Amino acid sequence: MLAALFFDLDGTLADTDPLHFQAWQELLDELGLAIDRTFYRTRISGRLNPDIVKELLPALSPEESNQFIERKEGRFRELATGLAPLAGALDVLNWANGRGLKYALVSNAPSENARFMLGALKLEKAFATMVLGEEVAAGKPDPLPYRVALERLGVSASRSLAFEDSPSGVRSAVGAGIPTVGIATTHPPENLLELGAKLVIPDFDDPRLWVLLRSAGSLEC
Repeated sequence: MLAALFFDLDGTLADTDPLHFQAWQELLDELGLAIDRTFYRTRISGRLNPDIVKELLPALSPEESNQFIERKEGRFRELATGLAPLAGALDVLNWANGRGLKYALVSNAPSENARFMLGALKLEKAFATMVLGEEVAAGKPDPLPYRVALERLGVSASRSLAFEDSPSGVRSAVGAGIPTVGIATTHPPENLLELGAKLVIPDFDDPRLWVLLRSAGSLEC
């Protein structure tokens, strides 16, 4: 039977990618790099900031890279004051609470952003367990964040379910052996299915998700 749920944050609990795209676009434009949504989706979305900056702005020193990242995330927070949970997300959390399921946040978001977003979503008290990419030896797409989350909750992968919107997130969860539901806020459904998602839905209100949750005893890796 299902014992635990794991949630990504950006693009999963809230549709934040349009805001991240705007922040990246503005700051990269200052440095002469113009990006569009396809570039953002394929080169930036779901990845760790240091890896993105190292690839896109290799001339920056480590100090300049950190300053750029801080500016980008500060701009994101300025844009994100009106965040709302993705449709149905609170219903899933309430459903999990009502059945005594464990759950955790597993995100590549910087810790300051993660806590800011949870506060904006009024979920700051919801997640007693959080695994953030910058706090472990490797972030997504490496499976390590999910392996750490499984260990912290004391559950097996086969009795868990993960929710992810990005290819890197799906790779991470699937790589840890966790059945994964793709949230198609940022990437085409077929991309997430190709990477191993069991189901891809637009949001948590999708009736197919509730069929899956109610028959979760039959989940297999």
